[in-house]
Amino acid sequence: MVMPSGEQFEISAAGYRAVVTESGGALRHLSHDGQPLIDGFEENEPASGGRGQLLMPWPNRIEDGQYSFGGHDHQLALTEPKRHNASHGLARWAAWTLEEHSVNSVSLTLRVMAQTGYPWAVDLHVLYDLSADGLTVTQTATNLSDSPAPYACGAHPYLCAGDDTVDSWELTLPASRRSLVSPDRLLPIGSADVEDTGFDFRVSRPIRDTVLNDAFTDLVRDESGRAEVVLRGPERGVVLWVDENVKWLQVYSADDVPATARRSLAVEPMTAQANAFRTGEDLVTLAPDGGELSVSWGIRAL
Repeated sequence: MVMPSGEQFEISAAGYRAVVTESGGALRHLSHDGQPLIDGFEENEPASGGRGQLLMPWPNRIEDGQYSFGGHDHQLALTEPKRHNASHGLARWAAWTLEEHSVNSVSLTLRVMAQTGYPWAVDLHVLYDLSADGLTVTQTATNLSDSPAPYACGAHPYLCAGDDTVDSWELTLPASRRSLVSPDRLLPIGSADVEDTGFDFRVSRPIRDTVLNDAFTDLVRDESGRAEVVLRGPERGVVLWVDENVKWLQVYSADDVPATARRSLAVEPMTAQANAFRTGEDLVTLAPDGGELSVSWGIRAL
């Protein structure tokens, strides 16, 4: 029997334990000293709500699944039919291939072949590495085609800072702008400064009843280019950091999913926000014959 998420790859170091799945190369479990840092999924079930999945070669939504690139029009399958969008890339349900597995790290690969809507062959690679500094994830894409390829990436971890709901947790989110979206299709229609709004978490404060399903940008970074999101609960705290290639953070409290609403907080690192294939905003162009982008982010206990 094959588990719904396929093979399970466990790694551990310095009190941290993680489990990565063959399906989607997803992060199913992450804990420190036995305390969960993410709200994952069980071995005998598939990922739900994007939990722990890798979003490649685009994160979030593409309106109508349609875009133009290099003088050609493309049509992707509508994987979010309710909103008529192509959602979260081509890799999240694919069977990734194990490259290397050690006690504290695991790497997997996936070759996305040229196909309708995305006519480029691209090699995808992910490395999960545990150390005393927590989990570091590195996502890499390499263009194998003879023409430039559009690319963006993301990931979908749900952070967990206790056994209660997010309402009592304190959030620090170092972002000064928020994307404004259409209420029906959740596609960008503008942006706004978070100053003097209920979405300003640049100084740590409780989430309380704030409903979050928003992309944030203009991140405050340290000297190394990192930005950090901090989530503190009464029992524990968790930090998610991103490197300089991650320009956006989608923050989602899952209020529209009654079974898991406000149980955890998705903080999704993204190189570009929704509709980047159409707007070109923060879209990366991978050069032909080996053009590459590597992006790193990570999670650690506070």
